[in-house]
Amino acid sequence: MAPMQALARIAVAQLLVLGLWFSASAVAPQLQQAWQLTDSGVAWLTMAVQIGFVVGALGSAVLALADTRSARVLFFWSALVGAGANLGLLVAGSAGPAIGLRFLTGVALAGVYPSGMKVMAGWFARGRGMALGVLVGALTLGSASPHLLRGLGLEWEAVVITSSALAVVGALLMRTTSEGPHQAAPRPFDWHLVGSVVRIAGWRRSTGGYLGHMWELYAMWTWIAAWVAASAEASSATYPNASTLAFATIAVGGIGAWLAGIAADRWGRPVIAGGAMAISGSVALASPLLFGAHPILVASILLIWGFTVVADSAQFSALATETTPSDLIGTALTLQTALGFLLTLASIRLVPLIADAVSWQWAFPVLTIGPALGVWAMAAQARSTRRGAQPAR
Repeated sequence: MAPMQALARIAVAQLLVLGLWFSASAVAPQLQQAWQLTDSGVAWLTMAVQIGFVVGALGSAVLALADTRSARVLFFWSALVGAGANLGLLVAGSAGPAIGLRFLTGVALAGVYPSGMKVMAGWFARGRGMALGVLVGALTLGSASPHLLRGLGLEWEAVVITSSALAVVGALLMRTTSEGPHQAAPRPFDWHLVGSVVRIAGWRRSTGGYLGHMWELYAMWTWIAAWVAASAEASSATYPNASTLAFATIAVGGIGAWLAGIAADRWGRPVIAGGAMAISGSVALASPLLFGAHPILVASILLIWGFTVVADSAQFSALATETTPSDLIGTALTLQTALGFLLTLASIRLVPLIADAVSWQWAFPVLTIGPALGVWAMAAQARSTRRGAQPAR
């Protein structure tokens, strides 16, 4: 199998499975009406996935599953479990069971995202930023896909069934993809693997940037449709469908991740990642000025935000793989993502609290804190690179 063929298969598999992430959030208004959910219950449909992912990723990191097991097999079984848990929403009927199922979906996705990155890294030593950028782009499109399905007019049951069916196809596609030439063989389990990763300075800097990125990303993705709806209500102009604009805002990040990966391979990951965070953080800071503006202006700026808010993501993962020994890459990626998603629990919950306290107009500037800290971490990484620090191999 050629590297570009593997790239296509792995990316499509990731795209199809990651639709499970927002399959409930995209149809939250319909679920709220059908199940008589409170606003808090609706928020927990997304929060439960994040918590499940964190629990699953931390457990996977401690047990070093991605380094002691085949990453392709881990992806396959995790995707099937996630698809099954997602289908369970059809019979949940109330908030309690639904939140439990969303938690299980998150646990399953913890075996999908980091293991998919490890499989991709096994195919690319040169051009890894581009390859991981394509993978994050696929993740972005997959995460946005339920919004598209809903925007096309599908009922919530159809959205759930479709996203689960696509996840099964993605699982099978990954299972039939071969290992790459740079893939390290599974290593024996060792309780000290996490400690070995944390002691790597390059991993700590890349994770610092990733944490700043994650503070902004998932809160924006989760609440952008609500922000658009509130902005439309405050405007005298006719806005596009909120679900469709939310899909476009998230999906355009797929292009951003791909192009940023190409640029980062040429000009350096800290420069590209730091620049993307500077732009996305500026949009978050200026978002109150955009609220209630003409829909053409709103849509244009949101597309810029969506393009840049995820453009940096793959470069933190690439930095983690390049500063970590090959037989620790799975643990390094899993631990990094676990910490990042743990942080999203705070920002996802904080945004609606601010909206309730003052209004949706002022809900997003708090997200600027993350990109500011991320830019600082990337500046530190750039200084380390200039001093001649060599990547791990």
